[in-house]
Amino acid sequence: MPEVIEIQLKKGVLGLCVLALLARGDSYAYEIASRLADAVDMGEGTIYPLMRRMQGDGLVATYHVESSSGPSRKYYRLTDAGQASLATQLADWRSFTNAVNGLLDQPDPQTPDPQTAAQPEDQA
Repeated sequence: MPEVIEIQLKKGVLGLCVLALLARGDSYAYEIASRLADAVDMGEGTIYPLMRRMQGDGLVATYHVESSSGPSRKYYRLTDAGQASLATQLADWRSFTNAVNGLLDQPDPQTPDPQTAAQPEDQA
C-alpha cells in the first residue's frame, strides 16, 4: 500500500480509536499515544492536537491527577456526547468495512471460476 494511503487511513480512524480506548477507561494523552503507536503505528505528536479538538467538540472532558513522581497528569474521559459519537462512528465504521470487504471478496466477472473451468464439459 502506498505510504500516503496508509497514513490517510490511519488518520481517518484515529478519532474512533481514541474514543474506543477511552470507553474502556480514563487515560492520559501519552498513554493513549503509546497504545496507538503499538496497535497502529501512529506517532505520538498526532494525538495532542486531536485531544484538544475532541475536548473543544465536547467529546472528552479532562481532569488532573497529582503524581508522586512528577507533575500532575491531565486525564481524559468520555462525555455523554463522546459515548454517542463512539456509537455512531462504530456503526458507520462497521457498515463501511462490511461494504469494502464485500467488494474485495466479490469474484471478478471476467475471471473464470477455477472450479468450473476445470470441470470437463458434458459429452452427448
